[in-house]
Amino acid sequence: MEAFLISAMAVTVGEIGDKTQLLALLLAARFKKPVPIILGILAATLANHALAGWLGHFIAGAIPAEWLRIALGISFLAIAAWTLKPDDMEDTGLSESRYGVFLLTCITFFLAEIGDKTQIATVALAARFQDLLPVVAGTTLGMLIADVPAVILGKTVSPHFPFKLVRWIAASVFAILGLLVLSGLQLPF
Repeated sequence: MEAFLISAMAVTVGEIGDKTQLLALLLAARFKKPVPIILGILAATLANHALAGWLGHFIAGAIPAEWLRIALGISFLAIAAWTLKPDDMEDTGLSESRYGVFLLTCITFFLAEIGDKTQIATVALAARFQDLLPVVAGTTLGMLIADVPAVILGKTVSPHFPFKLVRWIAASVFAILGLLVLSGLQLPF
């Protein structure tokens, strides 16, 4: 249960102000079809994070525990630094075309999530917990917690949301986790 909860919390906080959350805002403003957008986000995140979780699970079994601890600590510190960099999305020229909003959302979200900090966090969390299903379920839920309100509320609320403050809080959480892991202290999870 803790793998699920920690994964959900880490990705929810890490997703605030991320390019995929901005992509959700862009899709919602452009197409005004929240249901296929939300379902597309769900499908893309499940696929992307399942692959990332599998990679983390594989890495955990292939790398000695001490090396894994150091790599995990460094990756949390890198995610902390990355979180401080605000993402922006220029108009991507997205068009519904013949594929529909659902498929367009699936493809763009899957591609936008490749190499993203939430995908890297999923790899790290799967390596840490070595329990694939709760990690992928938690990271997917975290994405939905952060992105569904963006889809529903669109650009109405986004100008007033404290993205900078949330980025700093998220960076602090990841930095503390990274330092605790590198110090060798046993984490409570």
